[in-house]
Amino acid sequence: MLNKYARAFFTRVLTPFAAFLIRRGVSPDTVTLLGTAGVVAGALVFYPRGELFWGTIVITLFVFSDLVDGNMARQLGRSSRWGAFLDSTLDRVADSAIFGGFALWYAGGGDDNVLCAVSIFCLASGQVVSYTKARGESIGLPVAVNGLVERAERLVISLVAAGLAGLHAFGVPGIQYLLPVALWIVAVGSLVTLIQRVVTVRRESAEAEEAAGNEQGAQGAQGTPGTREKPGAQENRGTRTQGSEAAK
Repeated sequence: MLNKYARAFFTRVLTPFAAFLIRRGVSPDTVTLLGTAGVVAGALVFYPRGELFWGTIVITLFVFSDLVDGNMARQLGRSSRWGAFLDSTLDRVADSAIFGGFALWYAGGGDDNVLCAVSIFCLASGQVVSYTKARGESIGLPVAVNGLVERAERLVISLVAAGLAGLHAFGVPGIQYLLPVALWIVAVGSLVTLIQRVVTVRRESAEAEEAAGNEQGAQGAQGTPGTREKPGAQENRGTRTQGSEAAK
C-alpha cells in the first residue's frame, strides 16, 4: 500500500541526488550494490549487539538506494531486465539481513526465544510473499492483488519501531516494547498477505484454465463441419501433442 503513495513522493525528492550521481559517473548497479552492503552492515553489525537506534540510522541512510538506482536508470534510459533482476534479488538480501539481525539479538542479548522465532518467521514469510507474486507472474497470471503488508510496510513498521525502541538506551522508559509489537504486526500481516496472494493465484489460475477450455471447445466446434478425418483421429493427435508438451 505504501508503494503506491510513498514511492512517487520520494522519487521526486531524490531525483536531484540521482542526477548528481549520474554527473559523477556513478552507475545504477553501483548504487544498488553499495546500498545493499550498507543495509546488511547496519543490520548485522548493530542489531545483534542491541544497538537498535544506530543500526536503524545506518540502514535508513542506505535503504533509499532502492529508489535512487531506479531513478538513475530512468534518467539514463537504461532500464533493463538485468537491473530489475539485480535490484529485486538484493532487496531480498537486505530484508533477510534486517530480520536476521533482530533474530540474532533476541537469540543472544535480547534473551527471548519467542521473539527470535517471530523474527525468523518475518524473514521467511517476507521471502515467500515476494515469491508467490513472482512465481504467479512467471506462469502468465496477473496476480492482481498487493496485499495487506508488502515490502514497504514491512520495512517502515520494523525500522521505525526498532529506531524508537533503541531510544531506551538513552533513558526513554518503556519504549523498548515497540519492536516486539511491530514484529508481531509484521508477522501477522505477512501471513495475511501470503494467504491473499495464494487465493488470488488460485482464482486466476482457475479462470485462465476455464477460458482456455472454452476456447478449445469453440475451436473444436468450428472444425467439426466438413471434416474428413476418421473418428478418434483428432483426439489421438491431440493426446500426443499434450503428452509431448508435458514432457517438456
